[in-house]
Amino acid sequence: MNGLETGIAGGFVFLILALFVLFFLLYLVPIPLWIAAWASGAYVGLFTLIGMRLRRVPPGTVVTARISAVKAGLDLPLNDLEAHYLAGGNVVRLVNAMISADKANIALPFKRAAAIDLAGRDVLEAVKMSVIPKVIETPKIAAVAKDGIQLMAISRVTVRTNIDRLVGGAGEETIIARVGEGMVSTIGSAATHKNVLENPDHISKHILSKGLDAGTAYEILSIDIADVDVGENIGAKLQIDQADADKQIAQAKAEERRAMAVALEQEMRARVVEAEAEVPRAMAEAFRQGNLGVMDYYRMKNLQADTSMRDAISETGEPPAEGPKKEGPR
Repeated sequence: MNGLETGIAGGFVFLILALFVLFFLLYLVPIPLWIAAWASGAYVGLFTLIGMRLRRVPPGTVVTARISAVKAGLDLPLNDLEAHYLAGGNVVRLVNAMISADKANIALPFKRAAAIDLAGRDVLEAVKMSVIPKVIETPKIAAVAKDGIQLMAISRVTVRTNIDRLVGGAGEETIIARVGEGMVSTIGSAATHKNVLENPDHISKHILSKGLDAGTAYEILSIDIADVDVGENIGAKLQIDQADADKQIAQAKAEERRAMAVALEQEMRARVVEAEAEVPRAMAEAFRQGNLGVMDYYRMKNLQADTSMRDAISETGEPPAEGPKKEGPR
């Protein structure tokens, strides 16, 4: 019994090892994939598949992509597809893009497609945009015509991918920026805003004539003005602001002149006070030299008192009080 149990246990272990080796060989040598490639006309050797496993390249992804290419009439070397995968590219997307380009009669060599994919651009989407153009809508652009009226316009730009300039070419943001600049320039050069409202197609024609797609990954097919709205009267606002500024400047200058006049008046008053202070000294000197007598002095005082009384009466507006009438002799 012990020998029989030992033999059964050994057979069980041998079976497990055999299954493990079989699974390992099937993983290392994907027989179904090899058969599928052979049957599809895209033959791949067993040792090539084993080498791909050892290089950590998924044979299912690369071989399936090559089968699709061969069935579509494209002869893509397996080594190029494997190198593209090792470089970090998307093999499936690359092959699908090349198949789509071939069906649409678009020249797309493998090296250019690989460069586009490795550059981070969606090569399949680029081919689709070459077949079906894309419409890019710009944000609302505000510009001011020469008459000071603000206009706000929205445009729709129809673009198509330029495969030759896709590597190193500018993207959608550049197209939107250039179209916006052209709209501002065209509206700003218009004599009146009414001209723009009457003929909005002049904006698109002027923009298209500048060749805004130069250096970009797209080719501009058309530019359509979707909407034009009238905004504020910027010219009138600027004139109002200028008038307010001129008013403040004039007020400041008037205040400066008033302050100078007040200072001059105060200076003159100070000189008058200074001159009046010299009068007593001059009178004293006249007394000492005998040029002024006592009666002359009192006569001058009486004149001053009379003048002061008349000034006070003129300020109050009341007639001078009359003294009691004297009756003559009867």
